[in-house]
Amino acid sequence: MSGSVLKTLSIIIVLLLIPSFVFAEHHSDTIDLGMSAAFKGPTRGLGIELYRGAMAYFEHINRNGGIYGKKIVIKAYDDGYNPIPTIKNTIKLVEEDRVFTLFNYVGTPTVTRILPILKSYSNKNIYLFFPFTGALPHRKPPYDEYVFNLRASYEQETGGLVENFIKIGRKKIGIFYQADAYGRSGWDGVRKTLAKYGYKIVAEATYKRGAKYSESFKKQVEILKNAGADAVISVGAYAACAGFIRDARDMGWDVPIANVSFVGSEFMINLLLEEEKKTGKKYTYNLINSQVVPSYEDMSLPAVRQYRAFMDKYNPMPPPELMEVDYKPLKYSFVSFEGFLNAKVIVEVLKRLGKTPKRQNIKTVVEHIKNLDIGIDEKISFSKTKHQALDRVYYTTYKNGKFVPIKDWSEWKK
Repeated sequence: MSGSVLKTLSIIIVLLLIPSFVFAEHHSDTIDLGMSAAFKGPTRGLGIELYRGAMAYFEHINRNGGIYGKKIVIKAYDDGYNPIPTIKNTIKLVEEDRVFTLFNYVGTPTVTRILPILKSYSNKNIYLFFPFTGALPHRKPPYDEYVFNLRASYEQETGGLVENFIKIGRKKIGIFYQADAYGRSGWDGVRKTLAKYGYKIVAEATYKRGAKYSESFKKQVEILKNAGADAVISVGAYAACAGFIRDARDMGWDVPIANVSFVGSEFMINLLLEEEKKTGKKYTYNLINSQVVPSYEDMSLPAVRQYRAFMDKYNPMPPPELMEVDYKPLKYSFVSFEGFLNAKVIVEVLKRLGKTPKRQNIKTVVEHIKNLDIGIDEKISFSKTKHQALDRVYYTTYKNGKFVPIKDWSEWKK
């Protein structure tokens, strides 16, 4: 190809790129938030429900004048809960879509891989708000300054589970976890808390990220059962965790099995309820789930009443091309409630940024939020040294067709 042809081609390419570049730079009637999450595959429910919860609140804001006349848009891409697509999506959101900030990412293996990218974009003031993960890498230097967290950490969740088990005499704790940064994050929390009391993990069993419910987890059950574990803490995704519970109960192993918030409690339970219908056996007993938001059944909380009303009224869904056709949305869930609360806080941030929001002001504005009431009986505060707003962990168990708060752990006493 001659030099003049190459030159012409490159000019055409530049001209083609200019409109979208200019449009993204001066497009002022929306505030675009960039989201990369699993909308397809075995963990899809988490991305979809987090999106739905956030959009229920944004829809309400948008229909009532937006943020100083600007509508909030979530620009979302599917990453299937895999790091490589997450990296590509993040670069696209920042470079091409020119989003105002990143929001509502899902998962530890994905979020941990984009942390160096956030650091490299520090001159652009790109931040990640409220990822759906309790992992530590983005809560510690050098990356904590680029991420704002709403939820408590996995260390807080697993630590609390261990302490409650020890109190009721269950000291031989086994762990079933996803073999990646997420699983190790939970594993580390269990290990550290046990060590505080002079104990060790009695056995550990892992599975590969992306495992389906239809797979067998009998080997993992055998490892933990043979080690004499009298309680299990699972740090995984809902398909694998439900499969593990199914196989444990099928093998006559009835110990309490606890899961952390990321599991997506309703998705896990729905798989087990389906199994109960098929087999006539019982799978939904002796289950404990830690949560990082209050129960959406707690109608005494203003945020819960608002969340349920907006979910009912707007019933938002991601764009159809993002989803698989067989997905059945949940009416309410801990995941969508978390998305809803994430949206409430970011709306407050956007309001405080004023009529012409600038990225370079984000950090200062957020770090000055003190004692913000979002309707959950826990106030929200950030500071220069504290990029995590909530520390509280809630414990639930499944009874009479729903997740209820655990008032007394002694029913699992050894």
